[in-house]
Formats: sequence, C-alpha cells, structure tokens
Amino acid sequence: MNLVRVLVFFVLACTSTCFAALDRGAFTFTNYDLELRVDPAGQALAARGKITLRNDSTQPQTVAAMQISSSLAWRLIQVAGKPVQFVSQPYTTDIDHTGSVTEAIITLPAAVPPRGTVEIEVGYSGTISADTTRLTRIGTPATVASHSDWDQISSSFTAVRGIGFVAWYPVELDAASLSSGNALFQALGDWKARSAASRLKVNFCWINDESPLTVVANGQSEGMGRTAPSEEGQGITGCTPYTFAPLGLTVPTFVIGNLTALEQPLVGVYHIPEHEAAAEVYASTVQKLAPFVARWLGPPQEKVRVVDLTNAQAASFESGGVFFTPLNAEDAKPLQLQMVHQLAHASLVSQRPWIYEGVAHFLQAVEREQQDGREAAVEYMTGQLPPLIQAEQPVDEAAAKGQPAPPEAASQSLVNANDDVFYHTKAMYVWWMLRDMLGNQALQRALQSYRADQDKEPSYMQRLLQAQTKQALEWFFDDWVYRDRGLPDFQVDSAYPRKLLAGEYVLTVTVKNSGDVRAEVPVTARAPQGEMSKRVEVPAKGTAVVRIRIPAAPTEATVNDGSVPESDPNNNSLKITTAPPSP
Repeated sequence: MNLVRVLVFFVLACTSTCFAALDRGAFTFTNYDLELRVDPAGQALAARGKITLRNDSTQPQTVAAMQISSSLAWRLIQVAGKPVQFVSQPYTTDIDHTGSVTEAIITLPAAVPPRGTVEIEVGYSGTISADTTRLTRIGTPATVASHSDWDQISSSFTAVRGIGFVAWYPVELDAASLSSGNALFQALGDWKARSAASRLKVNFCWINDESPLTVVANGQSEGMGRTAPSEEGQGITGCTPYTFAPLGLTVPTFVIGNLTALEQPLVGVYHIPEHEAAAEVYASTVQKLAPFVARWLGPPQEKVRVVDLTNAQAASFESGGVFFTPLNAEDAKPLQLQMVHQLAHASLVSQRPWIYEGVAHFLQAVEREQQDGREAAVEYMTGQLPPLIQAEQPVDEAAAKGQPAPPEAASQSLVNANDDVFYHTKAMYVWWMLRDMLGNQALQRALQSYRADQDKEPSYMQRLLQAQTKQALEWFFDDWVYRDRGLPDFQVDSAYPRKLLAGEYVLTVTVKNSGDVRAEVPVTARAPQGEMSKRVEVPAKGTAVVRIRIPAAPTEATVNDGSVPESDPNNNSLKITTAPPSP
C-alpha cells in the first residue's frame, strides 16, 4: 500500500508541476527510425525504434511529450539505453480519428539546451480499427463519418494515414478540436511546417496466414519487400522499407493488402485483383492527359502512383504524390481532373506549397475549361471559394475599418502559408489570374523553366515570369503572394452608355474596389444581342474606369466573371435602366 501511495503522489505532483511546465511546441521531431509490425488478422500494430528530438525553444527543456493514438499504448521509453520516468495519460484532441491520444510525459535524464537534441528509444503497440468518434461527437452522421475516417488495420485490407487521421508514429501537438473552427487545420499546418525537413524511415512488416501481401506507401521505396516463413512456423511474414524525406507536406500513409501492380511508363496502379478493368481505365486516362500537362510543365519526372482502396465509399486522399482512392471510373470528367493533379505533381516538384499544390489545382481548373469551357472552369473554382472567404474574413474586416492587418496575416501569405485553404485555393486563383494577365505561352515557359534547386528566395518565380513577359509584376506578387492583404471587393460604381454615329455604343464603367488588394479584373457590358469585355486594373481602396464598345444598347454592366476571388461576389452587377442619350 505504501508503494501505491508513493506512485499516486508522484503522478499528482507531476500533474501540477511537470505538466504545467510542459511546452508541447518546444521540440521538433527531426528523425524517425521505426519498425512497424502489422498483424492484419488481429488489427494489431507493434512498433519499436528511435526518434531524435531537437529543442527549438529558447529555454533548456527537461520534459518532453510524445503522443500516439489512444488505441495504442506505450511499452518502452529509453534514453541512452536506460529507461526514463514517464507518465502516460489520455489527452483529448482531434489529431487522431479516435478523438484522443495516449500521451507520454517524459522526464529527461538531462536538460536539452536550445538547438540541442536527444535520441529517445520507443516501443508501443495496440490496435487500429475503424473509428469515427471525433466526427460523430460533433454531429456528423455515422455513415458520412465512416466515408471520411476509413483508416484501419483489418484482415482483408489495411490502409492507415498519419498525423491528422491516425497518430501511428509519435508526434507532439497542443490539443485541437474540429469544433473550434479552423483550429485543427492550423495546428496540423504548424506541425507540418515545423517538420518539413524531418525524415521518417519505416520498415513495414506484416504477417499473414497464406499468401504474401504488398506494402505501398507514399514515401520513397528503399528496396523490394522480403518474405519468409514466420518464426512461429505458421503463415509467412514480409518487410518493405520506406523513407519519407523530407516530410514536407506529406502525410505518411501505408496500405497493406493483396495488391496487383499495373505498371506502365507513366503510371503505376496498385489494385485488388477484381479491379483490373478499372485500373486499366486509370492508366489509360493518365496516358491521354500526359501531353496536356507536358505543355504546361514539361515531361513527368516520376511515375503517377494510384493505390486502390477496397472501401467503395471511402473518400479519396492524396499526399506525397500518391493518390489513394476506390477505383471507380464511372464518371470520366472527375477522373480526368484528379489525374491531371497527379501528373502535375509528377512533373513539377517544389518545396513551396503554393507552387507545388497551387499549380496542380490550377491545372485542374484549366482541364475543366477544356472539358466544358471557361464558365465551367470558373464555376469549378468558385465552388472552392467559401472557405477562403471565411479564412480571409479577419484581414478583410480590419481593412474595411482602416485597421492594421491582424497578426495571422503574416503567416497566411502564400510564401508562408501552411493552411491548405491558402496554398490550394488561393494559389489556384493566383495562377489563373497570372494566366489571364500574361497568356498561356508565357506562363508555360516560366513553369517549364522552374528548378526547385534554384528556388532559394520567394522572388524566384516572379523573376522567371518577368523574364518571359518583360512586365513588372512586383505589385501583383506583393499583394497576392508575399503578403496577405485579404481579398478585393468589386462593385460597379456607375455605368454611362453613349451612342455613336455608326449605331454602336460606348459604355463607360467605373469600378470600385473596397478591398485592400489590387487586382486586374474583367468588366463586361451586356446587351440582349450579346456582350463585350475588357480588363482593367483596379487599385486597393480605389476606382478605375474602362470604356467598352458594344454593338447594341447595353442593359447591364458586370465586374468580375468569378476568375478573381473576392470577399463579396454578390454585388458585382449594375442594371442600366436609363435611356441612352442621342449622339
């Protein structure tokens, strides 16, 4: 009983002192070297390995924390070959599909100075089954939640994503909730930014009763998998090593199952045997779209990789250039858009998310234009706009009041952003606007001349574009890339038609921009017989005038066709009701 009292006292004392001093943002996990043993029949996982932590705070650290999924338990934590004191506790957070993690609070044997490192040997095990707790507790219907959080180890198929879905490798984040607006995605973005240069090496091992299994992950394969009879003499085992280096924006994801590889020069599709026909459709789609993407980015530098998910309702997932999806080729147009995205990643590599992801999303919009015209492409982009408007709202509200931008604006510029609303959606719009301003050929030449190893400073892409166009683009990059000034807000301030002697009309349109960001935008004069458009550059908090010739009496003037993102797209038209004066 005395020993029990001592242990209880230690836990309570550490809760009030050790935990209070804990800085979960102090350490960056710079290197992982793990072996994962997966038992599909038991839905089980056991891991062991070493992790290097670097103290990126300004103070020496004597306490560290490591978190794994709440369905896993810590079995071993050592430093320099010796066990260390740690307290294991549940910690509520939505970085894991269970809505909680198992956190180890570790008392380090010696203080780690700023920029110093410590290597920790860890062991943990448990199960990973399908779990939708974090979604259903905020009201998501169970069926819908199961389509999103599909990660599990199972006897028929294993597919597990990393941080943000399942903490199958140790991490360390402050609690974040899906119910708190953008907090979870901001926390995950911050973690990815801190870990961008980190390295994760994993030897994925499995045991199966009868046939060998295939391991596919979105890292770099370190060699062919090895199979052998299990040590127990029942079934067979195999191991396949992968390295994720640098981690960048990759969410380390692995699939283990009875997969067949369809290999072609530009694409590899890993599928279950009964999905062979669908796999061939995916492969042929990549082959057909390759010339289109090559016109923009040059030839692919690596293969497109597609991995089959056996859950037909599972939401598709892309990370690290690998596309995890149920192979469903019934609707050709969405498939084409996704394969354009994958080809873009295979053709253009950049450490800058606004380039790597932004260009891929931009080319999806261009492909949508090829399918059904510009209006369809603009509609496709507009469908992704609401989250960006919401994310920019604090900046836009400050600008409307004439106040300085809020602190978060510095981290939301495209060169710094780690929130995918910015480096996916806003970047997509930025590339589309550059295309409208500069033309296809200039943008294509600039993108094809891009070299990631030469991209040493944010202005590198600006200089490539200026070299192709001889245009000064500092204003555009300053407002849209280097800083987050929010979004423009256009409206037609006035529109005056005048009839010419030849019977045509000139419509003089004054466009107002209430936002704090400058932009070039199309202005359209409409008449029952048709419409005409011109582009005009509208300064921040200012106006611009454009004159448009149109064959018939105009009835409406509109600014922005949806190709420029703005905070309020509902006030862009002005009806022309007065009779035009005689010449």
